Amino acid sequence: MALACARHILVKTREEAEKLKVRLAKGEDFGKLAKQYSQCNSRKRGGDLGEFRPGMMVKAFDDVVFKKPVLKVHGPVKTKFGFHLIETIYRQ
Repeated sequence: MALACARHILVKTREEAEKLKVRLAKGEDFGKLAKQYSQCNSRKRGGDLGEFRPGMMVKAFDDVVFKKPVLKVHGPVKTKFGFHLIETIYRQ
């Protein structure tokens, strides 16, 4: 069964997520931005969610982590929690 490790930044609005994505594209540190802006408890770990399998996250999140290229920032991805910027670190 597939296994992945990802990190994310969760914010309330698409606009916030888009602004952060631009900053990431300019080379700012993902972990630092997650600690400063993310609404998720994972912010304490720089947005690191650790390892998980398909079905452990909401579908929109899983679709990015298990189908999109790794080591690229994807999003904003809308879920019931808000808007995510997601980076898959690895996938097996």
